Amino acid sequence: MYTKVAVPINASTVPGVLEQVGLGLASGAGVLEWRSDYLEGLTAELADQVIRQIQGKMGSKAELLVTCRDAREGGAKAVKLAARVAVLTRAAACGARYIDIEYVNYQKSQVKGAIDQALKEASQCRLILSAHDFDSPFEDIRALYKAMQRINPKAIAKMVFTPYHINDCFEAFDVLHTAHSDVIVLCMGQAGQMSRILAPKLGGFLTFASLDKAHSTAPGQMTVQEYRDLYRPESMTADTELFGVIADPVGHSMSPAIHNACFAKLGMNKRYLPLLVSDDFTGLTAFLDNLCARPWMHARGFSVTLPHKHNALDYTRARKGHIEPLAETIGAANTLILDPVTSRPSAYNTDYAGALDAICQGLKIDRAGLAGKRVAVAGAGGVSRAIVAGLTDAGASVCIYNRTVERGQHLAEAFGCDYAGLDALDGMAADLLVNGTSVGMSPDVETMPVPEASLHANMAVFDTVYNPLETRLLRVARARGCPVVDGLAMFVGQAMAQFKLFTGQAGDPDLMREVVITQLRGR
Repeated sequence: MYTKVAVPINASTVPGVLEQVGLGLASGAGVLEWRSDYLEGLTAELADQVIRQIQGKMGSKAELLVTCRDAREGGAKAVKLAARVAVLTRAAACGARYIDIEYVNYQKSQVKGAIDQALKEASQCRLILSAHDFDSPFEDIRALYKAMQRINPKAIAKMVFTPYHINDCFEAFDVLHTAHSDVIVLCMGQAGQMSRILAPKLGGFLTFASLDKAHSTAPGQMTVQEYRDLYRPESMTADTELFGVIADPVGHSMSPAIHNACFAKLGMNKRYLPLLVSDDFTGLTAFLDNLCARPWMHARGFSVTLPHKHNALDYTRARKGHIEPLAETIGAANTLILDPVTSRPSAYNTDYAGALDAICQGLKIDRAGLAGKRVAVAGAGGVSRAIVAGLTDAGASVCIYNRTVERGQHLAEAFGCDYAGLDALDGMAADLLVNGTSVGMSPDVETMPVPEASLHANMAVFDTVYNPLETRLLRVARARGCPVVDGLAMFVGQAMAQFKLFTGQAGDPDLMREVVITQLRGR
């Protein structure tokens, strides 16, 4: 069954509704959901007029779903139950393909009687029974689904909730996987976004995407253009392989855009998702174990970033997986691959090569040219570990500057480097400064990891941050006459190595760069 993409229409005036209908049709949506609870002065008679105008504009281009949501479950306005039922029964009579009413209200005999009679008289119309929890997961989603089936076996059950953690989504996936009837299960917010993206893979009857960010009707709902361009829902199947970036936070990541673009170019049935995994090692372990316990999810590989680069190694050790020697030496992994048969994890680090190649290309030297150079590295996290490992391997003299001196000392001792606190950056003597922190990353673009006074013309500056492309650090460094290297080269370099691990094929570096630049310009 093909999963339909529904676009909500939520204007407060009739002209606004009709304008949004036109935009929804232009987006190629299979279903337009008119959220009549947003309309000022709503009555059953006005709804009748609006529905006829909507259908005149739609023709056979899309199906119409009419919803008049209860304010207790996310409705825009407090409309009396009798009035909402009148709107829905009128919608069925006017030819709507679907009407949506809350399960809690449908249980009331007078409501059920009126809705059932309207459906009996309008054979083209199907009922969606919905339940929403904007605060937490349902206490027992399986029991809720069975109860909905019992009260009306022909209805499409729709259950939408807010997960505390991404791991709360797996019960929703299990319902979709085992359902023998049409069902919609979606999770709200960033932690639940994978449920919206993967609805076509998991067999959901509908998923929802907004016209634009301003007209979203639920947390985590992406725009229809973003959904279509990034995730290609029309060609997603039950066999689609799953990849993604594991991070906290994750919303800023460009990785889904570049990997999905390369998958699409090569015609691969693979999708790459942003995955908000919180709770450090415990959360990561539960997330990966949940995926491995469900082989029908076809989870194959992940990019790993803050705060999980160390956790990824620990997980691989705990599951007796393979760790490449470089990742073991660095003490951090930014890539996990899951064996398609055994789910055994393998851990890799592609930051090392990505960083060294970016530095050498930016400074127009080979790796031998790094020998003897004095390098100041700000930060002692996972990215810095990979960079320090590469620089020391190349023979550079490295000093690590970190806010927590003990952490910097620990990294320095692992690679035979010097170390100091951030307050010592004023007096640093370096040929190359590397920012391995997230300071200066969007949205905090006016911050800098080092004092302006510490920059001088004889020093090259490399910033691993790529969003924005020109950070304040690079802007100030350039103004002071420093050669600069931005983070895009490293980002693309490490992503190219990851793509090879994911697919066994080479990605397209020019496409990756173009996608990142386009995405950044659009933000």
